[in-house]
Amino acid sequence: MAPSLIDDLSALLAPEQLLAGDAALPFDRDLSDGTGVGVPLAAAFPSSTEQVASVVRLAAKHGVPIVPQGARSGLAGGANAVDGCLVLSLEHMTGILSIDVADQVATVEAGVLTYDLATAVEQVGLFYPPDPGSWQISTIGGNVATNAGGMRCVKYGVTRDFVRGLTVVLANGDVVRTGRRTVKGVSGLDLTALMVGSEGTLGIVTEVTVALLPRPAEPVGVLAAFPARQAALAAADVIMASERRPSILEFLDRGSIAAISAFEPTATLPADAEAVLIVQSDEPGRTTGDANEYAAIAAFCGATTVEIGRDKAGVEAIMASRRALHGAMRAVAGASLNEDVSVPRSRLTELLDGIDEIAERMGMPIATAGHIGDGNLHPIVAFNPADVASVALANETYQQVIGLAVSLGGTSSGEHGIGTLKQAHLDAELGPTLRALQREVKRAFDPEGLLNPGKKL
Repeated sequence: MAPSLIDDLSALLAPEQLLAGDAALPFDRDLSDGTGVGVPLAAAFPSSTEQVASVVRLAAKHGVPIVPQGARSGLAGGANAVDGCLVLSLEHMTGILSIDVADQVATVEAGVLTYDLATAVEQVGLFYPPDPGSWQISTIGGNVATNAGGMRCVKYGVTRDFVRGLTVVLANGDVVRTGRRTVKGVSGLDLTALMVGSEGTLGIVTEVTVALLPRPAEPVGVLAAFPARQAALAAADVIMASERRPSILEFLDRGSIAAISAFEPTATLPADAEAVLIVQSDEPGRTTGDANEYAAIAAFCGATTVEIGRDKAGVEAIMASRRALHGAMRAVAGASLNEDVSVPRSRLTELLDGIDEIAERMGMPIATAGHIGDGNLHPIVAFNPADVASVALANETYQQVIGLAVSLGGTSSGEHGIGTLKQAHLDAELGPTLRALQREVKRAFDPEGLLNPGKKL
């Protein structure tokens, strides 16, 4: 009898690097609620690029699909298993390989936590800006797979803006290195940018070289509560039009405020507010002046409560409420669909008004919060996962919110990725010609369709 993939992997990997059958089931999905999941054949945990390449070659030999995984902190089903697949986890690849102060770059393995990279470079006076909400548990490889964003994107941009180069294992097991360490470089097509956000469908990223910046000033933050949502939007518009570019500009609506206040005992959000803005500046030499100006703008636009956090403890107290959002919304009914849509900032009022209309029509409360400074909001639908009708209603509500965003010239995903959750809207957003072209790109990289099948495209 010919050896099976499990036999071949057992000969390659140490016993603790391979889980087969039921032992692999804990690695069958990410943190998304309501997404489909298959039963994996096995889960492998390689510890080097060379081992990843060997595992991929064996899977290709047996025709077994591969689902790459980082920390499984995604919210769109992008790391969910498909039936009979090999889950390939990079969580053991946690080396920070180099930090170059002179060139302001770092090279890390894909399993390094975002927080750990940020902490390591901070110790030498440098700064890695991308800060997804899950930065304490998400990996750099996962951030690259989804082109993760975060609260600081309003000033600094997203993961793609800081990726200089990648080490990638292709579908046949070949290892390639894309990009470069230099600031500039236009030789060949930009395959690095293509890989970022591809969700493991074109190749498996094992190492990442990222650009760094000088460490900014310790931030000063403002929390402003408003009696009307439109007043908060007006204040955000004035702040974004000013010369004082914030490093964070976040929004919470009434539903978000209520959920966070119920979930987090230390939260001090004003209970009667219709909307809250959280604003920060980390600009050296002007953080205090910036914060004072943000506070004045908020007051001018009608804020009834304005608090300024002038030191690290004060800023953390303000930010703690915002960081509790996802857990708070899951706690409302047991599960939540954490939407991630982006629209041009000029269409934010239409988006929020449209979400209100959908919530009323569907009889499904929707709480909305997120990165109002760059138009990337998170309408969150809480539902009871044990109630079939609630699950169905939540999914239909969720799909209508995505459709609304696309109709306003926006996108179905600003930072969470497509996975399986948002594929139904790609024709409306991209059109059939672009979708077909993207599938041709996929076939060029992965002719047998073994890398994360059924995702992204």
